[in-house]
Amino acid sequence: MINGPTEALPGNRTSGKKAVLSTIRNSAPVARIDIANATGLSPATVTSITADLILRGLLEEIPPEPAFSPANANTKRGRPRVNLQLRGAAHLVAGIKFSGKTTTLVIVNFVGTRVAEYSVPTPFDVQTAQQTCDFICTTLWQGLDKNGYSISDLSGVGIGLPGIVDALEGIIRWSPTLSERDVPLRDMLQSTLGINVFVENDANLVTLAEQQFGLGKTARNFIVITIEQGVGMGIVIDGKLIRGTNGSGAELGHTKVQLDGALCRCGQRGCLEAYVGDYALLREANSIMTNPKSEQFHHPTSTEIRMQKLVAEARDGNLIALSIFRRAGRMFALGLANVINIFAPELIILSGDRMQYDFLYDADVIEDMRNSIVQFGGPPPDVRVHKWSDHMWAMGAAAYAIEGVINTELQGVKKNVV
Repeated sequence: MINGPTEALPGNRTSGKKAVLSTIRNSAPVARIDIANATGLSPATVTSITADLILRGLLEEIPPEPAFSPANANTKRGRPRVNLQLRGAAHLVAGIKFSGKTTTLVIVNFVGTRVAEYSVPTPFDVQTAQQTCDFICTTLWQGLDKNGYSISDLSGVGIGLPGIVDALEGIIRWSPTLSERDVPLRDMLQSTLGINVFVENDANLVTLAEQQFGLGKTARNFIVITIEQGVGMGIVIDGKLIRGTNGSGAELGHTKVQLDGALCRCGQRGCLEAYVGDYALLREANSIMTNPKSEQFHHPTSTEIRMQKLVAEARDGNLIALSIFRRAGRMFALGLANVINIFAPELIILSGDRMQYDFLYDADVIEDMRNSIVQFGGPPPDVRVHKWSDHMWAMGAAAYAIEGVINTELQGVKKNVV
């Protein structure tokens, strides 16, 4: 099986096909001459490549506008341009966002149009590798069946989960949702499902979703920072997603903001996440809020319910709760400033479930950020909040699966081969 979306493949012909498909995917509908201009390939090469891709059923032509109509009766026109786009019916893929709270599935066609969706609560905050594999497979089968599909209808599935993910090797090096490290999750899933599986860090996938469908469509250099139970980051430089060696880059949540500071769930101390993540805020609330009303933070209810109660306390004017959020905001502003000082992006997008709480992006946080960055020759980057639903995170996983299926097609590997 293909190991996942890869860099440009060897051989001018294959690289040319990938460049053509990428251009069409990002700019469709688009004419052949525009593809040639965008890729640097000759018009004759583009014509040859697109003819082959049409023959293989991956592309389709969009009929040109009529050469004559009453509206343009007095206008001379040359030969109408024929535009191209991916053929939506060529493939179906699934995208899954797996987290400790909810697992969400979308099914999309080859152009990324959503045709079905499904979500279920995740039964455990932390699971073994085999439990995770079994749960993802069961969720996929159930979602397909509910929407009238079967596994044989799919050409691939993309999986996004938090942690350090070696996407090329398909190995989860570490995840807060897994009780083990170095889990070969891609191979485990492929063995069970019998189709190509592509795994990736969930923050990288929401970054791909922003690039394909969201606020990043017009930006060449932008950063996505996700705040859910932890803190993630996706980096796009010159239009390309930056992962780092073995997928270990862009771990903003595990950058250090306090020497020998609070304990992080990764096992180290002083990480940004240890001051901003849900568990960090609730841990502090448990340790210092001891009046009868705040005993609710000690009860074994869900993280979501306890967070809602803590926010309600702050909004009701509880000074201790307010101080917890204010410190988290200052730490987060420091993390934002560090990102800006290193990358100088044109845009920062804040996303994730915690965007429903404004304590991480209120005016004080943005002002603290601006006071901590080096400003020479221009304004600070625009900081925008995009409240993606879990379905849109799953759309990022589906977009990644489409990329993987494209590489599968280019390498000539059939879809249901284990």
